[in-house]
Amino acid sequence: MSLKNATGLSNWFFTSLGRYVASIEQDYFDREVADVFGFNAFQIGLPDHDFLRANRMPFRCVSAQHGGASVLADARALPIRSGVADLVLLPHALEFSENPHQVLREVQRVLMPEGHVILSGFNPWSLWGGRRLLTRPLVYPWGGQFVSLARIKDWLALLGFEVSSGRMGCYVPPVANEKWRRRFDFMEKAGDRWWPFAGGVYFLHGIKRVQGMRLITPKWKSAAARERLAVLPQRRTRTEDSLAARHGDEHTGAR
Repeated sequence: MSLKNATGLSNWFFTSLGRYVASIEQDYFDREVADVFGFNAFQIGLPDHDFLRANRMPFRCVSAQHGGASVLADARALPIRSGVADLVLLPHALEFSENPHQVLREVQRVLMPEGHVILSGFNPWSLWGGRRLLTRPLVYPWGGQFVSLARIKDWLALLGFEVSSGRMGCYVPPVANEKWRRRFDFMEKAGDRWWPFAGGVYFLHGIKRVQGMRLITPKWKSAAARERLAVLPQRRTRTEDSLAARHGDEHTGAR
C-alpha cells in the first residue's frame, strides 16, 4: 500500500476509534518533542494532526502527499537537503509505504548527526494485529503493512540509529463502539505493567549516531592542578625574607 492512499488513514483518524488513537499519540509526541532542540523539525505524514505543536524549533514543516501539508512529497524521496534536520516525526508512515526501509533511509539522510527520529506504528503482535487478520485488506487502518517492533529496531540499528526510548499504548480492544471501548479502560491503565508487549501502537525514539563525532574532553581538573603546581613559586615567610636580605648585605660588604 502506497502513501498516495494515506488519505484513507487520515480520514480514519477522525472516526471514534481513530480519535482514541490520535489522543494517545498526541500526548506521547507532545511530551517527547518538547525537549528536542535545534532549528529544523519535520513531520512526515498525517498533516491534519500537528504532532510538532509542543516543539520550540523555529522551523517546523509537515510533508505529505495530500491534504494541507506544507510540502507535497513522497517520503521515499524527500525534497530536503542532507544533514539539515534536527528532528523527524514518522506517525504511521512506515506501514503505509511500499518501501518502509527506504523511508527510513531518507530520514537518515536528512538528519544531522545526533538528530532525532520519533515514530509510531501499529503492533502486529496485539489485539489490533489480530483484527487486521480478520478484516478486509482495503479497510483502514487494517490494510497497512504492520511492521513488528523488532524489525523496526533492526532497521534503525543498520542505519546507525541508537534507540533512546520507546513505549506501547492502545491496549484496549479495537472496537468501534465508544461505549463498549470504555468498558475496557482498565486495560489501558494496567497495560504497561501487565502486558507491555501487547499494546496496539508502539513508539520509538532514535538518535542518529555517526562514527568519529563523539566529543572527547580533557581531564580539566587534573590538568589545571598540574599547571598550578608548575607555575606557582614557593611561598616564604617575612622572617625568611629578612634573613635572606641581611645575609646578602654581609656578603656585599665583605667584597
